[in-house]
Amino acid sequence: MSIYTGRGDDGETDLRDMTRVSKASARIEAYGTVDELNALLGTVRPTDHDDINDRLSAIQNHLHVVQADFANPNPDEDDPAIRPAHVETVEDWIDAYDEELEPLTSFILPTGSEHGAALHHARTVCRRAERRAVALAAEERINEDAVQYLNRLSDGLFTFARVVNARDGEPEEAPEY
Repeated sequence: MSIYTGRGDDGETDLRDMTRVSKASARIEAYGTVDELNALLGTVRPTDHDDINDRLSAIQNHLHVVQADFANPNPDEDDPAIRPAHVETVEDWIDAYDEELEPLTSFILPTGSEHGAALHHARTVCRRAERRAVALAAEERINEDAVQYLNRLSDGLFTFARVVNARDGEPEEAPEY
């Protein structure tokens, strides 16, 4: 299989159902930003924390499902799709890690250890992916569970960053106003 086909040289690409769309379409922006998030998480992993690594691996697989979901304008029942169970999984992880953390009393700066700061960065890319998904949803029908998943995932990545920083002995810094 050739890596290049030349089919995208005209500024268009194929969706899952083989319809052609502009590479600047809201759909491509949405799943392209999810792809960026997935690649960014690949630079975070592995951390020094096996449980976080396991979560990030699962998330990277979930993000592939989100991409497939967004790349498919006419999904069938059997097509890959984010489901409420994916959202619940992230919520369960957040709840479990919250027990390990001190309660937040203020906003915190997105900093810390190498992996903690990278997870904060990933959170911001996740928020952008969510904004792109909301923009797509304003134009076309998409799976609302995928948008909810990205929303919850950004909270999860924030929590993972806090956990990694706490375990690495990095203090949280409040912004100065």
